[in-house]
Amino acid sequence: MTRPHGLDLPSSSLSPQADTGEAGGNRVAGYLEDQRRPLPAFLLADRQMLEAWLDFQRTTLLIKCEGLDGEARKRRPVPTSKLSLHGLIRHTAEVERNWFQRVLLGDADATFIWRTPGVADSELEPLDAADWDADLAAWQAECEASRRSAASRELDDTGLVNGEPCSLRWIYAHMIEEYARHNGHADLIRELVGGGVGF
Repeated sequence: MTRPHGLDLPSSSLSPQADTGEAGGNRVAGYLEDQRRPLPAFLLADRQMLEAWLDFQRTTLLIKCEGLDGEARKRRPVPTSKLSLHGLIRHTAEVERNWFQRVLLGDADATFIWRTPGVADSELEPLDAADWDADLAAWQAECEASRRSAASRELDDTGLVNGEPCSLRWIYAHMIEEYARHNGHADLIRELVGGGVGF
């Protein structure tokens, strides 16, 4: 991916895993360049902008999980947190299904994939018997189902959240925020379990 004109990135950030030689010998991951993750164009219509940024964030999470073995993806390097890279894939699959199937389409038959109702964070753990390939495929299927669901609606079309109308526009904005927040978690987890892959 070529650095877009005018994007204020430090020169050391133009390649993945750039070693900036920071004090203390710390290796600082640079800007993550990957053809699967193009930066959305600066001038897009609302719909195209929202779709592009959500796919950008989805792909970022995927890349954070690549190049590791199953044990590393399941590792929870922060003792006080339940978060792991594998768990984040499961969590975001559940979030995709909730907002695009249950809320936008009103599909009451869209059951949880891993989460146990009433048990907080049950999609995040335990992961001992979790199969990465199967869980990744499930996440990818939910992302594709979300794209199909959104394609059948306009941005101002609404679903219901606790009886209140919620627009597809809001869902897009929330999903971008959801992934961006968890990609920040993934940045730190990846640095701790297998080295940074770029931001």
